[in-house]
Amino acid sequence: MADFLLEIGLDEIPARMIAGAEAELCRRVNDLLTRERLLAPGSKLTTYSTPRRLAILVEGVLASQADAQEQLTGPSWKVAFKDGAPTKAAEAFAHKAGVAVAALEKVTNAKGEYVGVTVKRQGRETAELLATELPKEVLGLYWAKNMYWRAGKPERYVRPIRWMVALLDSSIVPLEIAGIKAGNTSRGHRILHGESPVILAKPTDYAEALRKAFVVVDVAERRQSIRKALDAATRTVPGARWREDEPLIETVVHLTEWPTVVLGDFEPEYLALPEEVLVTVMRDHQKYFAIEGADGKLAPHFFAVLNIQVDQEGEAVIRHGNQKVLRARFKDARFFWEFDQKISLADRVESLKYVTFQKELGSYFWKTEQNLAVTRALAEKVKSAGIDLDEAALLKAVELAKTDLTTELVKEFTELQGIIGGLYAKAQGLGETVAQAIYTQYTPASTDDAIPATIEGQLLGLADRIQTITAMFGIGNAPTGSKDPFALRRAANAIVKILAESGLPLTIGDVVAATGAMSTPEQAETAVFLAERVGFYLKDVRGFAYDVVNAVLAAGWDDVRDAIARAEALTTVRGSEDFLAISAAFKRIKNIVRQAEEKGEVFSIDSENGKLFSILVEPEEKALIKAFGDVVEKVGELRMKRDYRAALEMIATLRPAVDAFFEKVMVMAPDSKLRAARLGMIRHVREGFSGIADFSEIVTA
Repeated sequence: MADFLLEIGLDEIPARMIAGAEAELCRRVNDLLTRERLLAPGSKLTTYSTPRRLAILVEGVLASQADAQEQLTGPSWKVAFKDGAPTKAAEAFAHKAGVAVAALEKVTNAKGEYVGVTVKRQGRETAELLATELPKEVLGLYWAKNMYWRAGKPERYVRPIRWMVALLDSSIVPLEIAGIKAGNTSRGHRILHGESPVILAKPTDYAEALRKAFVVVDVAERRQSIRKALDAATRTVPGARWREDEPLIETVVHLTEWPTVVLGDFEPEYLALPEEVLVTVMRDHQKYFAIEGADGKLAPHFFAVLNIQVDQEGEAVIRHGNQKVLRARFKDARFFWEFDQKISLADRVESLKYVTFQKELGSYFWKTEQNLAVTRALAEKVKSAGIDLDEAALLKAVELAKTDLTTELVKEFTELQGIIGGLYAKAQGLGETVAQAIYTQYTPASTDDAIPATIEGQLLGLADRIQTITAMFGIGNAPTGSKDPFALRRAANAIVKILAESGLPLTIGDVVAATGAMSTPEQAETAVFLAERVGFYLKDVRGFAYDVVNAVLAAGWDDVRDAIARAEALTTVRGSEDFLAISAAFKRIKNIVRQAEEKGEVFSIDSENGKLFSILVEPEEKALIKAFGDVVEKVGELRMKRDYRAALEMIATLRPAVDAFFEKVMVMAPDSKLRAARLGMIRHVREGFSGIADFSEIVTA
């Protein structure tokens, strides 16, 4: 066995792209080695990445492929041989297989008799195979943005490739990509190590050799190093702690090769600005970590994560430079904050006519009018259910929700839209309800975020998103594949999450109907789109098994909270033997019914004197219809109470009757009337419980 190392050295890769590329490189190399039968038992793959490199170490690679035998099948025997003599077809097949015609043999399979031959394929050397196949895998990595860097050459990559390492034990694998030949020489930290080469004797030396060159190639190690450095630096500020920020941690991890932390300060006078503004400037624009005191309030300090190690004098220079940059940003923010206050949000509404929402639809003034109409419809539905809300405050919030797009602060810090509107509404005395609704209008931004805390905020968020979705669908801008330029999936995810986690008495149908889209051709498309998002929420956010989700959605998804309750109950009972047996029986019923429908069979309920299925003759089928009648009414009562667990347990009691029916009764009876009655009966039984879940979707084996 051997070890293999591949390192691709590049100009600095955007931080947001590195983790995905590292994972994809691992998958591609693993798939290649598996496909080519080169992975030894117990082999181990380890990936590394920094802003300047992607690497993978494979411990346990075979030196070459094992020889293999392959059965080849050619034309039919009748075509290949006429009167015992080989035809041109037989000769062509033998030539292609690399054997003499005499080696051909007759092979019989389900389709008939064919010409076949067993050939021996000699295994290729690993180095030769990697040199041939790896360039395609490396150049096949997905990047959100690519570039050409060699004039007249076809390669496109995220950044220019500058060097490569490809070692199989101590031997260099002779691969070449984009004019760069692989060797055994890597590069260290651009500043701390300079241009001196890092020579690697063997693959397993990689991490330690790079560490000596001031590069920590292991992502987890860099992450832990940064956290420890932040903790250590925090102890120099009495009573302080750095504000936990996992996304920022991941960003600086992928911006550094040799991370260190420096503490900086800013003037306490800037704390008069809203915390949201200060944190956004530090976090999103400078990649600084905020520091808070023991009271949880922002302190006049920050941490910067550097990609260099300096002495005390150098650290002072860097600290001064970072403080100077941050001070300038804070000055700008304070100026914009004070300047914006000269025009109230109410006076900015008219300006929305000059801010484009979407070129085919109109301005944000148009968008606001549409949102108001949707909000009124939703508010009416909520009020009719007996839920109190401040409708005047809600409508005022909707009217002003987009006005902060005209402010200088949002123009400078676009990520603060909505938040700034809420802060300005509060500063201008518009009331907490209005301010809070505007402030939270874009939450949840992801499935990890909390929904707005107020009914008014929830309704504003629903109205804004569903209006956007239906309007975009109306002009043919629905998401396609991986493309979703208007973030409609994220908007739909937020709608589902708000409906799932709020107390609003609204279904998805109610939300869509509020836009007036129920009578338009796009309604069905919108419904399917939202149904997919309900499935995503149940499976990826709530963690229900895929077959449970499929079973629940098949029975209805319009009421999201009801779908969750049914999924929870189904998850609880699915492990019982009786329920699994019932699920298997329902799958059998579904298949019988589908096949009968495809054949055009008649389904009859055969009522006589008000008695259903009076033609049934076998004791087992009579017992099943009686047991069903006893159970279905009780299940209906439990469904009304949303006691789905008890309802499912009640359905499972049908197992003995169902088992006896399928053991003794032939559904597809020769007599047409009896066959129609039995088909009608089993479909009637299945449909009797279809409002809870389609049990045939449950995987039973």
